[in-house]
Amino acid sequence: MKLRISLIALFAIVSISLFAQKSETKQDKNGNSYLSYSNDPTNSRWYTLDNGLTVVLSQNSAKPRVQTLIATKAGSSSDPADNTGLAHYLEHMLFKGTDKYGSLDYSKEKVLLDQVDKLYEKYNQTTDEAKRKIIYAEIDRVSGEAAKFAIANEYDKMLQGIGAQGTNAFTSFERTVYVNDIPANQISTWLTIESERFRNPILRLFHTELEAVYEEKNRGLDSDDWEVYEKLFAEAFPNHNYGRQTTIGTIEHLKNPSLVKIRNYFNTYYVPNNMAVIMAGDINLDETFLLVKKNFSYMKSKKVPKMTFEDETPLAQKV
Repeated sequence: MKLRISLIALFAIVSISLFAQKSETKQDKNGNSYLSYSNDPTNSRWYTLDNGLTVVLSQNSAKPRVQTLIATKAGSSSDPADNTGLAHYLEHMLFKGTDKYGSLDYSKEKVLLDQVDKLYEKYNQTTDEAKRKIIYAEIDRVSGEAAKFAIANEYDKMLQGIGAQGTNAFTSFERTVYVNDIPANQISTWLTIESERFRNPILRLFHTELEAVYEEKNRGLDSDDWEVYEKLFAEAFPNHNYGRQTTIGTIEHLKNPSLVKIRNYFNTYYVPNNMAVIMAGDINLDETFLLVKKNFSYMKSKKVPKMTFEDETPLAQKV
């Protein structure tokens, strides 16, 4: 939580200061154009790949390490009204691997995962409690069979293997951010792992991951501070998703997840023109940009839906 607060505060301070400054287009030694901002204390370079991916690089040699962030400009405010908590579910699932890692035999695992997808959709469309229990028991059984092919925590183990620290992620209203602190001599390996991570994430081990999200929800229900926070936003933004739905989601929606809709969310919002790779630390700016370009240029840009909301009524009294 401290990491999340400090990163958000840093983004807010840097964003406010940059938008207040004058930008200038420059070229690096390889002829790649980037924006720089006057009086920027981080001397950041803001590149944009041909596919729209934003790349922000800042050099700081205080330690031989690099703080990395991969951000998507979509969070819980982009959740469909009938599947709140979806962005947060997806955040958890992006630690589960792809068709290239995270599985002992993906071809066999996929057959079972496809069955799990269909069972969840059937479960969500069924209202009879007795029938739902039967379907859920089948979900449990098939998920158990699929889990035999999964390599649990392989992503985390790969990151630990290159000396990464603080591997984490967070979801807020407007963004989902994936965090790592890596050794400076592991930049190329980290970029290879991360570019693969976002290529084709597989929603494996979802059945067990539900428990982790349920626990987060229960902690929120037991927190007076969180209750005040949600009440404040509900009263201040009745016409906006800030107030109409929460990041963690409702109990009803958490218990009726749709893997199909989670995958649709990924395909809609996790596109390069809606994402950024941010790296600050002991890096060679020119070389690092080329490595990011090499690893992430495969991503294809796509039009991102624009969200619109009614204007809020001005507050006439204290909330």
